[in-house]
Amino acid sequence: MLIDAAHLAEARRRIAAASDILVLTGAGISAESGVPTFRDALTGLWARFDPEELATEDAYRRQPGLVWDWYEHRRTLVAAAQPNPAHHAIVALAAQKKVTLVTQNVDGLHQRAGSTDVIELHGNLFANKWLDGCGRCEAAPDDGRSPPRCIHCGALMRPGVVWFGEDLPRVARYRAEHAAQTCDLCLVVGTSGMVYPAAGLPGVAKDHGAGVIVVNPQPSALDATADLVLRAPAGQCLPMLWPPCAAAPA
Repeated sequence: MLIDAAHLAEARRRIAAASDILVLTGAGISAESGVPTFRDALTGLWARFDPEELATEDAYRRQPGLVWDWYEHRRTLVAAAQPNPAHHAIVALAAQKKVTLVTQNVDGLHQRAGSTDVIELHGNLFANKWLDGCGRCEAAPDDGRSPPRCIHCGALMRPGVVWFGEDLPRVARYRAEHAAQTCDLCLVVGTSGMVYPAAGLPGVAKDHGAGVIVVNPQPSALDATADLVLRAPAGQCLPMLWPPCAAAPA
């Protein structure tokens, strides 16, 4: 996709001048690595389900084995994906500037690319936590049961992601909002801007005087907030925005 040369030059200038950058990423950056969106993964045996049947606490309490197996399926799909040039470019930027990386993605690709201290607003697909635990929960040895249960109280282990109807992790949300209030540039990459409260962060940044750049091959709800929109895939665009060009390892 051809990137507007004037917009590219202006984005480079703004990034070079910035000293504190908030990078907000969404599903688009992961899609370029082949990670299916939540709904796109509802294929094959899972095609008959709605997301609300597989991603709520109520659903998990009703059918824990079904929901756990769905997340195991998603983990298998995501584990096969690799970070793309956009992920590596963000690592390169963080080596040159103060960067706070906030992501709506749960796939861990930023960390696999080398980003550290990533603020995961929606949790992590490969993490687990306890549902109604006793405070000293310990998983039983693998006995073939799905999902695992605590050997002390029988509590269910659950995926460490934010389900429909749940609040964002308090610390992650606080850190993200603080970054939006204190940055001088907000770079929004591959997010539709439809999921709140994450979608509100660029507006917070702008209200506090920061510039906003959107990188997305498709129109998004955040285009109106942006000072500059680069209509291109993240993997193509981000490595062009700052030196050195970040390439994936050979």
